[in-house]
Amino acid sequence: MPRYSMPRSALTSVPLAALMIAGFSTAALAHPGHGGGLVAGLAHPLTGLDHMLAMVAVGLWAAQLGRPAIWLLPVVLPLMMAAGAALAVFGVAVPWAETGILLSVVTLGAVVAFGFNLPLAASAALVGLFAVFHGYAHGSEIPAAASPLLYGLGFVAATLVLHGIGIGLGSFAQRSLMQRAAGGAIAAAGLLLFVMH
Repeated sequence: MPRYSMPRSALTSVPLAALMIAGFSTAALAHPGHGGGLVAGLAHPLTGLDHMLAMVAVGLWAAQLGRPAIWLLPVVLPLMMAAGAALAVFGVAVPWAETGILLSVVTLGAVVAFGFNLPLAASAALVGLFAVFHGYAHGSEIPAAASPLLYGLGFVAATLVLHGIGIGLGSFAQRSLMQRAAGGAIAAAGLLLFVMH
């Protein structure tokens, strides 16, 4: 695989893009209650910049890795996210969940930025581990009156849409340099969110 050197203009645009992304979010780490049910589940992943960036990064990485990762990673994440949500619903504590979510943004952005081509099992395990933290955060905020099943279906559906956006961006930006710049912007935004946390 050929090596690409990132031009200076791309290196300076990565932090700028990260600042712009973070600036558009008024509640990057806030996960306010949305009521209950399917609509609340659909809305929840779209209200936290940390969740959105990680989900898009998974799609980008899947597109970068190609088959079979392009379909496996977007399936593994919602399944493990549902498992994390179930832990929250049943009252099982998952320590450092918010830290895990922030680390997922930085790490997943970095694997895209550096073009890491991990074995499929390792890629799926990494995505699955981070998915548990994301799912736990979603599950811990299910209101008492909400239907956990409908809420869960909603946030899984929204997650799949975000994966699709990442895959679409990764497929559109077929040149490795563009994919890596997008990953770098996500990782930089994750670092910024970490500092703001």
